[in-house]
Amino acid sequence: MDLIGKICILGGGTWGTALAKMVLMKQKHINWFIRRDDQIEGFYKLGHNPSYLTNIKFNLSQITFYSNIERAIKDSDTIIVAVPSPYVKQYFRRIWNSAFRGKFMVSALKGIIPSDNMVMSEYLADNFKIPFEDIGVLSGPCHAEEVALERLSFLTIASKDKDKATQLADAISSRILKTKVSNDVVGIELAAVLKNIYAIAAGVCQGLQYGDNFQAVLMSNCTKEMGLFLENVVPMERHIAEQHYLGDMLVTSYSQFSRNRTLGTMIGKGYSVKTAQLEMEMIAEGYYGAKCIQELNDRFKVDMPIVDTVYKILYEKLEPRLAVKNLINFF
Repeated sequence: MDLIGKICILGGGTWGTALAKMVLMKQKHINWFIRRDDQIEGFYKLGHNPSYLTNIKFNLSQITFYSNIERAIKDSDTIIVAVPSPYVKQYFRRIWNSAFRGKFMVSALKGIIPSDNMVMSEYLADNFKIPFEDIGVLSGPCHAEEVALERLSFLTIASKDKDKATQLADAISSRILKTKVSNDVVGIELAAVLKNIYAIAAGVCQGLQYGDNFQAVLMSNCTKEMGLFLENVVPMERHIAEQHYLGDMLVTSYSQFSRNRTLGTMIGKGYSVKTAQLEMEMIAEGYYGAKCIQELNDRFKVDMPIVDTVYKILYEKLEPRLAVKNLINFF
């Protein structure tokens, strides 16, 4: 029984473009929602995304483009959501609950919904009454830029419905993508939020010219902090060394392609948070994640000195060198 059906990508940014390439390595066709008509026109003129990952060429006969999100969802069975988390509510605000009935909603978000302090699975369940069995999560380690270069990448698909997760994993696995499944939906989503915060911390330390020895200790402590938080918020048996926890955190913290590491590095070098964000011209999800996790942790009271430090640097203007010096006392 086919539980996946027609796959739709929501989002025309870097990550959405990489996901479209990955899906089309195995599938013959996708539906693809891109908000701007001029961006879709650019695809038809150039054969690639005119704005992101322009080195990926697409066979346009394999794609049906939509600028109407309701129609894209209606015509599809599995919906992979790949928009920046701060824009999710804007994208979904006019969609009726009935539009999602019978759809397999898969979050490829790398952040948390600001102001709601909810991961995407919780947001979909609470606001659109989607059963958790119809919700999935997709997580790395998988940088969009490496997908464009056809370097081997890894994704985990998590869902309470193991059959759907397994079918989607099989549907997108290819010579450049290895997949596995999990049932830790919320845990993997929260890990994706935390790894962006830790990547900012790694970048700040890089900008301050702390060496590899310190970065190794920092990452070790980030791993412990992540594990402790997940144990308290989503208690279940898990192995924090799995690729969708530790692996995703390491690649985000070390890679030259990481926006969050880049943001942190600029701050460590002396840029203000605002100036660094403006110069990047791309969203670093960890900026929003730091505030959301800080507020969420007001309820759970988990000892999280690294998240606290990043929050103080980003939102309380604590001088980075002093912040890291204080952090060392916790290691």
